[in-house]
Amino acid sequence: MGFNFISLLFLPLLSVFILSGSDQAFASDTTLLLNTNPRNSTAAGGLSSLRGKKQRSGCNLFQGRWVFDATYPFYDTSSCPFIDGEFNCGKRPDKQFLKYSWQPASCSIPRFDGAAFLRRWRGKRVMFVGDSLSLNMWESLGCMIHASVPNAKYTFLKRTPLSSITFQEYGVTLYLYRTPYIVDIAKERVGRVLNLGAIEGGANAWKNMDVLVFNSWHWWTHKGSSQGWDYIRDGSSLVRDMNRLDAFYKGLSTWGRWVDQNVDTTKTKVFFQGISPTHYEGREWNEPRKSCTGQMQPLSGSNYPSGQPESAGVVSKVLGAMKTRVSLLDITTLSQLRKDAHPSTYGGDGGNDCSHWCLPGLPDTWNQLLYAALSM
Repeated sequence: MGFNFISLLFLPLLSVFILSGSDQAFASDTTLLLNTNPRNSTAAGGLSSLRGKKQRSGCNLFQGRWVFDATYPFYDTSSCPFIDGEFNCGKRPDKQFLKYSWQPASCSIPRFDGAAFLRRWRGKRVMFVGDSLSLNMWESLGCMIHASVPNAKYTFLKRTPLSSITFQEYGVTLYLYRTPYIVDIAKERVGRVLNLGAIEGGANAWKNMDVLVFNSWHWWTHKGSSQGWDYIRDGSSLVRDMNRLDAFYKGLSTWGRWVDQNVDTTKTKVFFQGISPTHYEGREWNEPRKSCTGQMQPLSGSNYPSGQPESAGVVSKVLGAMKTRVSLLDITTLSQLRKDAHPSTYGGDGGNDCSHWCLPGLPDTWNQLLYAALSM
């Protein structure tokens, strides 16, 4: 019961299928293990308690460091037709931020092969569900595949809330469903109401997918003019505001119940994209007067000085209480180390963006980790 913690600390051994040709990219010589006892998770320390389990073999893909790699990036900004202006850092004068790869401490990640991905998932549908960080990851995966098969025909539809990229020869479609809170926002007499107990607005579109990658948190912290709602409905109560972590926990728990009731994991692989950090507060990495602006290299080492955000503990707690196995892509710490990878002042939307990520860039690593997880 519960979630598969894809840090590969995991006890039951998975079989690895040996494939031919470039499809061998899906078969790793790393021992892949799964933890099936998420009940050890807690709101504040679930992930660390899992990491602390004694292991005889296996590898945590999410514990490691960033290393310079001249073979990166996977693609060029000008060669990918899917990149939004807000993620396009082509005008950024420094380019070294593109030349880092993630190196786990005790194993290696198979290099992404878009052609092998398309063959493996021929005729299948992959959907990202969430906010603009889901958009970031969706566009990245589209770019990575396109770079591997640049002559393959595709269709690209950008709509609200559902967008898609289809690689026609393979019948593979990558969907994006934009829903920043996952739970519903309804228009009521009092205004926009965030209903922590309801998922009705788009959930039918999420059904019958072969891969689902969910994400939420970014918008739960917004206040003032950027807040997406006027009131919160919590059961029978209608309130103007509440503790945002409590609200996130209740909303994500509603999502967990929806997955338990509606997703057949013998047909659908379900992932939760871990919490993506921001870099507005330099005190978090011991540079109190700085933000992501002007940062040109990752933090060294494997640990982030201020630790993981509390929202990561909420995700762990919710996944641990679910009946359905949901795999956590634990991208938080490795992303915290990349204070250099944001659009900053070079994104197309102006301002100083220390929330989203340049493309090419960090989300390509998220997708490389998803690629590794899908090979299990």
